[in-house]
Amino acid sequence: MSVRDVEHDGWRGRRAARVVLLDPDRRVLLLNASDPGHPAKGEWWEIPGGGQDPGETSEVAAARELYEETGIADAEMGPCVWVQHARFTFGGYVFDQKERVHVAWCGRVDEIRPAHLEPLEALAFKGGRWWSLDELRASDVTTLPVNLRDHLGDLVEGNLPDAPIDIGLDLPY
Repeated sequence: MSVRDVEHDGWRGRRAARVVLLDPDRRVLLLNASDPGHPAKGEWWEIPGGGQDPGETSEVAAARELYEETGIADAEMGPCVWVQHARFTFGGYVFDQKERVHVAWCGRVDEIRPAHLEPLEALAFKGGRWWSLDELRASDVTTLPVNLRDHLGDLVEGNLPDAPIDIGLDLPY
């Protein structure tokens, strides 16, 4: 999808790009977070990502967000594999966004060290962890996307879809 396609598809809400980052052991990187504006929500584990700047492709936004949130700059960014429409509140703000989720691969990374978090993100993020698919499926942690466990297996096995799959449940999170 080109920048022109992104800018002219009629969507007036926020755009976001996210990354399913896999390491050589086929583990996925998830970031632990909470909502500083609503502590009762509890904690969750999410794939890296965030807002897409005007004129920025989702690939560029995904790589930028990955670097800002994890410090990882040398990931091999792959195609958009999932899309979803997400509506949620965070830090007292309401978000209504279309997300494009890319798969990416990197070498072994032992320490997650954000390179540039916005103040609200700095309050929210608690660190990162690599999860094997089995560990994730055996846990009861909340994940974002909420149905990550249902869709991650194909990517871990190297089976990428021909076109992005809509994983959205159209539920607020």
